[in-house]
Amino acid sequence: MSVHAVPVVLEEDFTAVANANLGGWNRAMGLRFIRVTVDECVAEVVIGEQHRQPYGIVHGGVHAGLIEAACSAGAGIVARARGQSVAGLENSTSFIAAAREGTIRVTAVPVTRGRRTQVWEARVTDAAGKTLATGRVRVICLERGAELAGRRVD
Repeated sequence: MSVHAVPVVLEEDFTAVANANLGGWNRAMGLRFIRVTVDECVAEVVIGEQHRQPYGIVHGGVHAGLIEAACSAGAGIVARARGQSVAGLENSTSFIAAAREGTIRVTAVPVTRGRRTQVWEARVTDAAGKTLATGRVRVICLERGAELAGRRVD
């Protein structure tokens, strides 16, 4: 997998910062970041009743949301280093296998880290490493002062 060459000087791990600022969907799903860097974002969720659809398997929206969360967090760290923020443009998720319980993990890595857009891809696995879903997210990189959903981005 080739990563578009954009100077990224961050070498540190942003896991603690990401976990301290979960908020919204991430908090509601019980997401916990394991590793957040400019080169990889890994997070886990322990499956509970709130994650299952009526047939007892993990809802597809959970897989898509995990992919979105991990890809966006990784892209956000890259953008932040340039004084930008990110907003999602596309999320494509393919469901491979079903799960009912246990811990599921999402691992996202960059495909491109451009100045205007970034593309990250991710894989959701169960505790045994079996692939449950794969996906790709494209985000737009927003400059400070840009408007997003009626508010200025800082």
